[in-house]
Amino acid sequence: MEKILLVDDETNIRLFYKEVLCEEGYEVLEAESGKESFDILRREPIDLVVLDIKLRSESGLDVLQNLTKEFPNLPVVLCTAYSSFQDDYISWLAEAYIVKSTDTEELVKEIKRVINKKRRAGGDTLITKVEMKKKEDLQIVSKTTYC
Repeated sequence: MEKILLVDDETNIRLFYKEVLCEEGYEVLEAESGKESFDILRREPIDLVVLDIKLRSESGLDVLQNLTKEFPNLPVVLCTAYSSFQDDYISWLAEAYIVKSTDTEELVKEIKRVINKKRRAGGDTLITKVEMKKKEDLQIVSKTTYC
């Protein structure tokens, strides 16, 4: 089961999208800020992020830019009430750009497309840098020989 991180400062939007995505068979975690999303990403393997552009205390585009720096293989779908940000070059870092609607068909379609693209590329579950560091530490320990 793929794990999606839903980042939106509006509680009702998160609840609505979480219900829809859970019905589609996804596990959904929620964050209301960029800081909270990074806290989750550093401890949980996440397959995809759905990110709002206008967050309460920060720009979702800044969050997107930082996400792509720290987690370059993590696909992000921007989901916002504003179509005007599509022309912002930072939004091009996202795999998809969706305008929020009560009709979730386009959101679900894009999430499926992005996840299928990741599967075809051979990525089963994306791992976080924390997990990669743990694996590196284990490899270092396993390569150590004692006399």
